[in-house]
Amino acid sequence: MNTATLLLSLSLLSAVRAQQVGTQKAEVHPTLTWQKCTKSGGCQTQSQGKIVLDANWRWVHNTGGYTNCYTGQAWDSTLCSDPVKCAQGCALDGADYSGTYGINANGNSLTMKFVTKTSNTNIGSRVYLLADDSHYQMFKLKNQEFTFDVDVSNLPCGLNGALYFSQMDADGGMAKYTNNKAGAKYGTGYCDAQCPKDIKFINGEANVLDWKGSATDSNSGTGRYGTCCNEMDIWEANSVSTAYTPHPCTVQGQTRCSGSECTSYCDQPGCDFNSYRMGDKSFYGKGLTVDTSKKITVVTQFITADGTATGALKEIRRLYVQGGKLRLDHGAILRCSEDRLQRY
Repeated sequence: MNTATLLLSLSLLSAVRAQQVGTQKAEVHPTLTWQKCTKSGGCQTQSQGKIVLDANWRWVHNTGGYTNCYTGQAWDSTLCSDPVKCAQGCALDGADYSGTYGINANGNSLTMKFVTKTSNTNIGSRVYLLADDSHYQMFKLKNQEFTFDVDVSNLPCGLNGALYFSQMDADGGMAKYTNNKAGAKYGTGYCDAQCPKDIKFINGEANVLDWKGSATDSNSGTGRYGTCCNEMDIWEANSVSTAYTPHPCTVQGQTRCSGSECTSYCDQPGCDFNSYRMGDKSFYGKGLTVDTSKKITVVTQFITADGTATGALKEIRRLYVQGGKLRLDHGAILRCSEDRLQRY
């Protein structure tokens, strides 16, 4: 995986996307600073960092009006009678990050609430880190270290606070797909190694063909197409358990799939590491070696065979720092098959 976009998500373990730009509410991206560090130069604050809400969570309506393009589990039969017409006639609007979605950024800190109740109830969210207002921040991970602090003390079993990389287009697909006028500014272009089919707009077209409502989610469904790309799950966790997992694909970049392609393009189970499952049952949890009742510093190292940023990836190593002490799970070195790692 040459470059990847950083995503943060809060969801149940286990919403709507359009391609035009609405005018009912201005999109204002919350600022989120971060640092880039080197041995020689120390750490430099990246003050231009911002976050953007995924288009799946936004209000989608006809351009110039207020009629929903998608409600519950169904597309509007007039606005979305075919994939291209729907993409050209539907717009997504700006987001009230704090009020509607429970998302708050302050300096270098980001808080995401699972449930936010206003006149409606919002559940979960997903945001991306931006390089500027129109482009996602892209990362090259090989021969690098990625570090963040996290507090999962109030995240119970059954919820997933995730931080991961996905090989999306930096502009959200605007350059590739002429019907996509919203782009990264409005959080378009999502893909991952599960090749999800619940994405409403893929490759600049609405995913209306063969659409079926979900049996378990009253606001979701699946269409004919999925959207696939390389994925690196840095952090999927709550206060009880955690795992990190690379999911390489045979395709590069965001790729639409149909039929059996959606289960063959990517390594969907991935090569994961979970300390409890691997036998260390006293390592991660409240009051344990990595104490989830307190803030945790999570370090992930991407080690190459020759120690360069262009070398073959040979290990993905996990370290924890808490209370000024290094907490190392000695088994937490991913040495997946050479083919699995080198697809990155």
